[in-house]
Amino acid sequence: MKKNPAAQALGKLGGKARAKSLSDAQLSEIGKKGAEARASKLSATERSEIAHKAVQARIAKQALQKRKGGKA
Repeated sequence: MKKNPAAQALGKLGGKARAKSLSDAQLSEIGKKGAEARASKLSATERSEIAHKAVQARIAKQALQKRKGGKA
C-alpha cells in the first residue's frame, strides 16, 4: 500500500519538526499538560504502580553507576 503524499507532508509539520521550533519552557508546559491528562485517566492503584516502577528503575540505575564507579 502506497502512502498518501499529502498526509506525509502534513505529518512533517508536526511532531519533531514542531518541537524544534519550541522553547524548553514551551515543551515543558506541553509535557505537563500531557502528564496531567494521562494521570487523570489512571486509577490511584495504577498511578501507584507506575511510581513504584519508577523508583525501582532509579534504584537500579544508581546501583549500576556505583558498580561502574560513576556518580550515583
